[in-house]
Amino acid sequence: MNINYEYYRIFYYAAKYKNFTQAAQILHNSQPNISRTIKLLEHDLGCRLFVRSNRGIALTPEGERLYLHVKAAVERIHFAENEMARSIHMQDGCVTIGASETALYMLLLPVLRQFKKNHPQIRIRILNHLTMQAVESAKRGEVDFAVAVDPPEIEKPLICHPVIQFQDILIGGFAYRMFENKLVTLGELSALPLISLMENTVTYRFYENFYLRHGRMFLPELQAATTDQILPMIKSDLGIGYLPETYAKEALEKREVFRFLLQEEIPSREICLIENEEYPLNIAAKELKTLLFHNKNSSAHSSTNTTAHAAVDT
Repeated sequence: MNINYEYYRIFYYAAKYKNFTQAAQILHNSQPNISRTIKLLEHDLGCRLFVRSNRGIALTPEGERLYLHVKAAVERIHFAENEMARSIHMQDGCVTIGASETALYMLLLPVLRQFKKNHPQIRIRILNHLTMQAVESAKRGEVDFAVAVDPPEIEKPLICHPVIQFQDILIGGFAYRMFENKLVTLGELSALPLISLMENTVTYRFYENFYLRHGRMFLPELQAATTDQILPMIKSDLGIGYLPETYAKEALEKREVFRFLLQEEIPSREICLIENEEYPLNIAAKELKTLLFHNKNSSAHSSTNTTAHAAVDT
């Protein structure tokens, strides 16, 4: 049975108000057209839906049963239409993001501040992930998109968009000042205790490969669960460690730590946005994505003091 939805919509209003004239006014239609549509619907369904008397119209038992179903359907459609209208005008909605710690701190947080200022009604959900977890969440459609550092090779249906590049530096505390302003090699620093992230992180693998390319073994003595744990450990002279320059900026300016002049050049790293082309972005997510790329330069050099206290890493 293939009955025009408009028939059911007209039936809904006629049944709701039990008055064809009032239904016609609400629908900006004519009373004769309402009556004609009801007759067509009754013909297609093979039963009477209304009984007519001097008092007006009333639903038949068949009409009552149909109205229960049509009422639920029409009202759900109205709710969906209103929800879509609010979403289109950015009056409502939700964006879910999978983010690694460094991507959250260096790229996402400064942009989210601006986005929430422009669109306070939009809800934001951030799932704190390792890089691989963030990529998997995008693959499963659990997030609108993910932002992560140095994601591995991405395959369809995922799409990877590089957003910003950043530079890590090697820093140390007061106990290692004898190396300040001296050009040093990895070999010369091999006796110093090294602090890094855990072995299951892309940052650990990044430095493992970096050391191997220069004929060295990456053997950290201390391992941290999050990037923001490394700086306090370095300040406490527990060892030396690699951090994004943005993370260390304030401590460098306060002379709490110093930067090693390393002969081996540390490759730049990249924060990427990963989305799944099988799951189109909603309007709010598209707006946030556009803002991320529009503000990428300021994000790359952001000096915000906001710290991402997430139990995750890059």
